[in-house]
Amino acid sequence: MGKWLEHTVTSNINAPVTEVWKVWSDLDSMPLWMTWIESVKTVDQETNTLPDLTEWTLAANGFRFKWQAQISERIEAQKLKWESVGGLPTKGCVRFYEEGEKTIVRLTISYELPKILARIMEENILGKMVTNELQINLDRFKSLVEQRVNNT
Repeated sequence: MGKWLEHTVTSNINAPVTEVWKVWSDLDSMPLWMTWIESVKTVDQETNTLPDLTEWTLAANGFRFKWQAQISERIEAQKLKWESVGGLPTKGCVRFYEEGEKTIVRLTISYELPKILARIMEENILGKMVTNELQINLDRFKSLVEQRVNNT
């Protein structure tokens, strides 16, 4: 049995919530802004946007992990929750808060590690590096959304 670690990051995006949701829903483009994600593939073909089951590949610092993620809760332009159903134990939630023509995005990602590795992640700079990398990725997402909105 391992230990769950959690990281939460937030970004204020200068775009309406419908546009932010639309860009987030384009899973094929996720590797453009999430540097550790090598690919996202749809497993079920029932829908083209936000399929219920996807296969993820993470590649970072010489490590490669694969897992499938199942969407467990979807509230259009408000909330998306998921958890892994195989491979790397992960779960997460992204929330979208409408603030007029702006959107606050809060991303929380959790993953399970063996207790010895979890202790290392908590006790030194590695845990902070993961949070910092997630924030950089969310800032990259913000730039992508704002660029797309400004080009329309």
